[in-house]
Amino acid sequence: MTDTSKGGPRLEAASEPTMYFVGVTTGQSSIMRVFPAWAELLGLTGVIRGIDLPLGADAEQYRRVVSFLKHDPLSLGALVTTHKLDIVTAAGDLFDGFGEDAQILHEISSISKRDGALLGDAMDPWTSGLALEAIVPDGHWAGGGDLVLLGAGGSSLALTLYLHRRRSRGLDVPDRIIVTNRRAERLKEMRRIHAQLGSDLAIEYVQASAPTVNDAVVSSAAARSVVVNATGLGKDRPGSPLTSDPRFPDDAIAWDFNYRGDLVFLDQARAQGRGVTAVDGWVYFLHGWTRVIAQVFDIDIPTHGPVFDRISEVARSATAPVAAAASPASPDSITHPKGPRA
Repeated sequence: MTDTSKGGPRLEAASEPTMYFVGVTTGQSSIMRVFPAWAELLGLTGVIRGIDLPLGADAEQYRRVVSFLKHDPLSLGALVTTHKLDIVTAAGDLFDGFGEDAQILHEISSISKRDGALLGDAMDPWTSGLALEAIVPDGHWAGGGDLVLLGAGGSSLALTLYLHRRRSRGLDVPDRIIVTNRRAERLKEMRRIHAQLGSDLAIEYVQASAPTVNDAVVSSAAARSVVVNATGLGKDRPGSPLTSDPRFPDDAIAWDFNYRGDLVFLDQARAQGRGVTAVDGWVYFLHGWTRVIAQVFDIDIPTHGPVFDRISEVARSATAPVAAAASPASPDSITHPKGPRA
């Protein structure tokens, strides 16, 4: 389903159980190759279809999509990217309920049905947390280290929500969280939500009007810090949030939320030496999709262990030819953690 008319995408009644991907250019996504392989592995009866909407689409287009998903019997739900906020703003009244995180963040990444009710959920706090657990070893934060989030978008906010809850359970969290962003308004919004939560995480908000500000933040972080590229640079747009000569902390983990594209940020990290580890967003991608698939089809999908490892292998196999053609670097040159700890 592509956006081929002024009224929005063609929405045709599903003839078999169908999950949708609501995005901008969904036909180009690797999930269109991965999903059929996962369905076979998991014994799912269903297909995936794309619904493309332009950035900042008219409210009526969002309402048409949500109404279609709500009323079409074999349309089971959707994963939403890009339009997470706009769908809630334009069509929130069409939902029968929202999960706790969706209510906090005022956005959704998952649309599903239960007993005829249309539900919206924000899955990123869970999926980003699972991915972080896969990256840092047990007790990592107890040994010190900061979390540096370059970019204050939804994924960064979701990760701080996960850490807020982790701290409330008495578990170790970073000594300090530093969030940078070009626009001060986004930092103010993040600070507002943290205050609303009553979070006592040690968070610093830094407006980075130039990459040199990000350089200074990263270089001043403690040893063993986790430094995250959450800006989209390297995927949505070329480049890195850092200059050509950044300095990462000793024994740091450099994590890019992206797993495809020209990941300059990870190239910079690998060039550092001094125990710096480069990790791409592969496991984040896996959790982001499998959690929503599990919710849409109402099935259990493990978040770690042999089945999860097989899910990763199947997805890698389905995407390998495209990845090899799109990038001069071998996929094996990037660290892909296998999955979160038990």
